[in-house]
Amino acid sequence: MLKLLLTWLLAIFFVAAGTMHFLRPKIYLQIMPPYIPWHLPMIYLTGLWEIFGGLAVLVPALRYPAGISLIVLLVAIFPANIHMAVNNIGGFPPLLLWARLPLQGVLVWWVWYCTKP
Repeated sequence: MLKLLLTWLLAIFFVAAGTMHFLRPKIYLQIMPPYIPWHLPMIYLTGLWEIFGGLAVLVPALRYPAGISLIVLLVAIFPANIHMAVNNIGGFPPLLLWARLPLQGVLVWWVWYCTKP
């Protein structure tokens, strides 16, 4: 029962996060490292990835591949989180930006827990 609840919360989290890429792309443009090409298309691509991944975790046959895909995404976007912390981007206190980095590992664990076979 707990795993089912956490899976639904995971889906909601990723669908909401992905939707924000389309509603507020300027937020994500700020944190894109300069070496990443095609900033706006990448923001939309990762937004779609989050939405589809979030929905796919609700489909039993797609759950495991969706989990792997979301973990790959979390690893891929980690440099943007580092860039945000190093350059103090976003108007958040620096301590909060740095504390956010280990939370990426918590997200990876959450995805793995909910989607492992």
